[in-house]
Amino acid sequence: MAINFPKWLTVLVTILALLLLIPVTTLAAPFGFPTSSKGIHTPAASLVTTYPSFSDLDLTPLQRQRLQGVLQRRNKEIQAVLDISQRDELRHQVHSGYSFNQALISLDLQPEQQHLIKAIEQLTSLKLKALLVRYSVSSVSN
Repeated sequence: MAINFPKWLTVLVTILALLLLIPVTTLAAPFGFPTSSKGIHTPAASLVTTYPSFSDLDLTPLQRQRLQGVLQRRNKEIQAVLDISQRDELRHQVHSGYSFNQALISLDLQPEQQHLIKAIEQLTSLKLKALLVRYSVSSVSN
């Protein structure tokens, strides 16, 4: 499995920068995101994050589109981590009615893949938090 090292190094550096610059506990509390500080070494079932329902939020179509774009980007990055047989199995599971997260959990992932997927999930969570905070601040100021 070939992994583009500079790309993942950039992702990990970005995660680190966001963790240092954004106080996670203040952002996580209003939106119900978990604030636990577990390490990356977790079982496959906890690889994926369950995100809040965006349908309950009062967002414009453009804001919803941006949030969906972040999740689609996450899915694309996760698929890049998987090998061809894993991608085929993931596609089959999703077409069989499983959610993307359920299908991902059912795959037999290598430890390196688990680490990368967990990093992608953490980065996605930070991006969503930043967008939601920005939207809540802009809706209050309008």
